[in-house]
Amino acid sequence: MKIKYILTTLFVGIVGGSCSLEEDLSAFSSPTTFYANREQCMAGLNSCYIPLKSLYTYQMMLATESTTDIAYANSGTQDAQLDISPAKPRFGANVWEHGYKGVMYCNGALEGIKNSPLEESEKQTLMSEAKIMRAFYYYLLTSFFGDVPFYTVDVSNEEIQAQVGRLPRMSAVDTRDYLIKELQECVPGMEQIRSSEVDDNRSGAAMGWMLIAKMAMWNKEWDTALAALENLEKIYGDLMQYPLEDIPFRYKNTPESIFEIQHTYTAGGLNYSSNVACICMPYPRTANSAVYSGVEIPELGDAATTWSPMRPNAYFSANLMPEGTKDKRDAMWILHGSYNGQKFSDTRPTFGPKFWCPGLQGQYDSNNYKVFRYADAVLMMAECWCMKQENADKAMEYLNVVKRRAGIDEYTTFRTWDRLMDEIMAERARELFGEFQRKFDLVRWGNWYQRTYTFSDSASIGQNILPCHEYYPIPDTEVVYSGYALDNNAYAAYGL
Repeated sequence: MKIKYILTTLFVGIVGGSCSLEEDLSAFSSPTTFYANREQCMAGLNSCYIPLKSLYTYQMMLATESTTDIAYANSGTQDAQLDISPAKPRFGANVWEHGYKGVMYCNGALEGIKNSPLEESEKQTLMSEAKIMRAFYYYLLTSFFGDVPFYTVDVSNEEIQAQVGRLPRMSAVDTRDYLIKELQECVPGMEQIRSSEVDDNRSGAAMGWMLIAKMAMWNKEWDTALAALENLEKIYGDLMQYPLEDIPFRYKNTPESIFEIQHTYTAGGLNYSSNVACICMPYPRTANSAVYSGVEIPELGDAATTWSPMRPNAYFSANLMPEGTKDKRDAMWILHGSYNGQKFSDTRPTFGPKFWCPGLQGQYDSNNYKVFRYADAVLMMAECWCMKQENADKAMEYLNVVKRRAGIDEYTTFRTWDRLMDEIMAERARELFGEFQRKFDLVRWGNWYQRTYTFSDSASIGQNILPCHEYYPIPDTEVVYSGYALDNNAYAAYGL
């Protein structure tokens, strides 16, 4: 479906689950009665961040990292087993609900701020932030589901709700192109500073440039991506100034970060936390102690909840980051069966301190989750230059910046573009391990099924994996609600 069709027929409308839309419409203030001053405009803008807490949980980690070529989880969570279908969408139902809830909040905030009495310059600043957040939710939705319905209208009444609930899928390429153009118009006017310098850890220009580049690379628009990444390079400078020691999730809003999911926790008080650390620690913990898999780890405390863990697979732990490597990331990213010279009772490789939450109380993981970092952008520049097949030296230059910081051998001899791309893919696995991106990369490269089937250490994945699993299905309840305007044809082809 082309953007023009949506613009002319439904004012750029979209879909959402009937229950969640009805619930939100009854609870959310109308732009005509609420956005009367800056404080109310900020409150509406703040709502755009609310759905993040329901999206970035341990299930997001399982969905994006454990069903790939570098990690696995033998847990009872069906997402980790690819026990997924339109009737059993698993975490996909959460992504659909909260992704579109985020879109709806952003659309409402944009409409309210636009019609508010604020000065025009102030409106544009706040609206740019809302557009960045809307683009992020669509980035997630298209990464999870491929083609999805698209809308920018404020769902302010039941008539619009009925209209948007009947929209079919729209081309993900068209959706991204619309959002890229929108961000290209507003991001240059924002303050060009690092995310760590933005007040209250809000989304700023750096996040906008990163999203332009991410979406352009999905669309294979390499020059568009490079132009955005060059703006990030102007803001962030030399990667070598950012220490590896800052990368663990416990260190919040560090200078290298472009976007983090913000978490806080105070025992007995208000909290905004999640539970990723619960599947990233040595397992199990001995009751009433700080002994994890037979090894005492005082920094983790004696009150943590540990679940059946996600683990690096043999391909990652033996080939990409083997025991004894000189890679400076090794001891933080992965543990090869021991910690501080003490062997675990279960000596299979496990996730390292990068993901641990010191003093974890129950399952209240108060770490921030790194979603985008500057090293990611540097590797994206390497990939863009490689895919353009015009300047191998440029591609290797950016690739080697990441390798140099990690202390591993640089890639110095160009042989073929395919070999260079293989090395970029491997370096993205090493550098961004456990940062909610690997499946998106593999799907974008077109090799998710082949590599996951070949390298996964999960017996369940080996039994269940199908090519259609590269994207999650749209929940069948949403298909029915749409009057079958939506479809799961890729799953239907396999009888699901």
